[in-house]
Amino acid sequence: MSFKGKNSVYFLGIGGIGMSALARWFQHEGYFVAGYDKTPSPLTEELVKEGIAISFVDSDQQIPENILADKSKVLVIWTPAIPKNSSLLEFFTSQGFEMKKRSEVLGVLTSSHRSIAVAGTHGKTTTSSLIAHMLKTAGKPVAAFLGGITQNYQSNLILNDQKGEPIMVVEADEFDRSFLRLHPNEAVITSADPDHLDIYGDEATILDGFRQFVGLLDKKGKLYIQINAAYRLGEDSLPLEKTRFYGLRSEGIRAENIKAMPGSFVFDYVDGDKEIKGLELFIPGFHNVENALAAIAVCLDHQVTEEQVRKGISSFKGVKRRFEIHVNERGLVFIDDYAHHPEEIRACLSSVIAMFPGKKVTVVFQPHLYTRTRDFAPGFSESLSLADEVILLDIYPARELPIEGVNSEMLLEGIQSQKKQVLAKTDLTAYLRSNNPEVLVTLGAGDIDRLVPEIANWTRSRLNSSES
Repeated sequence: MSFKGKNSVYFLGIGGIGMSALARWFQHEGYFVAGYDKTPSPLTEELVKEGIAISFVDSDQQIPENILADKSKVLVIWTPAIPKNSSLLEFFTSQGFEMKKRSEVLGVLTSSHRSIAVAGTHGKTTTSSLIAHMLKTAGKPVAAFLGGITQNYQSNLILNDQKGEPIMVVEADEFDRSFLRLHPNEAVITSADPDHLDIYGDEATILDGFRQFVGLLDKKGKLYIQINAAYRLGEDSLPLEKTRFYGLRSEGIRAENIKAMPGSFVFDYVDGDKEIKGLELFIPGFHNVENALAAIAVCLDHQVTEEQVRKGISSFKGVKRRFEIHVNERGLVFIDDYAHHPEEIRACLSSVIAMFPGKKVTVVFQPHLYTRTRDFAPGFSESLSLADEVILLDIYPARELPIEGVNSEMLLEGIQSQKKQVLAKTDLTAYLRSNNPEVLVTLGAGDIDRLVPEIANWTRSRLNSSES
């Protein structure tokens, strides 16, 4: 596959975090870009401001003339999240347009550039964003396709601004086996916990998917893998001569002297005789310290100096909805996180408790997908029990239809917190106003983020009222 002869690109599902990054890249490269998505969002609003034509009507009548004029010059990129009965999908297919999945296009880009692919059931967005940021601040040529909006660049796409061919940092998504189309020179695996069982069927199959991903690694490349992920995949399946292990308690790359502060984590990076002491990371969390270990190791191998590592770590502002602290003043705390898997929830809440010892922690969780809620119900209940109070919203279905007997209520019995309940999303704000939580954490990968601005503004208003 080649982009030669193409001058226009149409995206089916342009509002997705990965699709929108590709749309921005093609526009930057001079292509005419347009697309469709089901509903408007802050991300589609930004794309429109950047000059990309977007329709929210699933009809071929909405396709721009530039796309229809000469189909031989058009590439249609689509995501599996688009329903099979989509009118636009049917139109482009029946009319013989060249159509490729997002993963196929990323595969082409990684095959033509030196690439670092970051995979994992959780941690990959922060890790890939931190690698890209550290390389960029060190003056290295780098471009990155990310699975979140970085706070430093307010984008999910980082473009190269240095001379020379860029190192391409790519978030390698295991959903729909997309990461198996990449061509990494270096790879990071942050975790390999069971997830997406609606796609893979069982835990053994998703682990085999990660093993296949390792098999794609360039012969001269390196693999950086978190120790628990390595254990799950089995060391006999790893190319040990080019594998580096990391983790908070790893014998290889590890963190020592970790201190949880109210707004940061301080730690020492240790790798054999190599030590970098007193690094301060302003995206808190034990899991983020671990993500930073992988990023530092990769960047040191790209000749980033110790001084540049310090600058990159301390200046990294994080990714939206990844342990994003909206308020942390005078005893009032509001944190929002994308966590939608039991292990992600455990990592987030453990870090919150360490940062604010003795404070009452209230968590609001919106489960994501009926199948994930069903498959991991005991794990969700156990991890949510770390909080003093748990509020569950209804399941966000995303691409799924309801499953009989699967709902948020099924998690309540296993939750050990003293206060726990299921609330309608429309009732949440009123409940919070009447109960004034001390440390509030919102979690989920659905549309719970639509509530975040209102909750953040209300929390800040509490600060202002306490002054008067």
